[in-house]
Amino acid sequence: MKTLRTIETTAGLSAPAVLHMVCGKIGAGKSTLTKRLATDPKTVLISEDAWLARLYPNEIQTIADYARCAGRLREAMAAHIETLLAAGTSVVLDFPSNTITTRAWARGVFERAGAAHCLHYLDIPDEVCKARLRARNLSGEHPFETTDEEFDQITSRFVAPTVEEGYNVVRYG
Repeated sequence: MKTLRTIETTAGLSAPAVLHMVCGKIGAGKSTLTKRLATDPKTVLISEDAWLARLYPNEIQTIADYARCAGRLREAMAAHIETLLAAGTSVVLDFPSNTITTRAWARGVFERAGAAHCLHYLDIPDEVCKARLRARNLSGEHPFETTDEEFDQITSRFVAPTVEEGYNVVRYG
């Protein structure tokens, strides 16, 4: 997989902070990619799963629970992310930008901060995602387990980014 690096301007100053967003089905490799992206200087990783597990331990049992808690987290984190970006710190947001609505939320964040953005789209086949998901469930290392049936339910809401949305997209296949 490719990673983006800080771009230097002709004056030798760093380019504006970047909000890195990820789009991909469960098991596509979003968290793996975000960890790699967050190794760049002046870059922080914010993981939805880590925050949800700490704020709502044992409370997320259904897709509706996830939607409610994730919505609260996005609302609470938006101003903080904007502040980081405005201060020149790039943010790798390990929150799924898998619908037009979640991408619009992230757009509001980077636009209000005056930051650049990059939408990393992991276009991975369902079969590969499900196999990775099963392995992840067996490892016990992830705070949440997802069944094949839940994968199908969640994936039915997935909307791949389009050119019309106007994002700077890097596609991984």
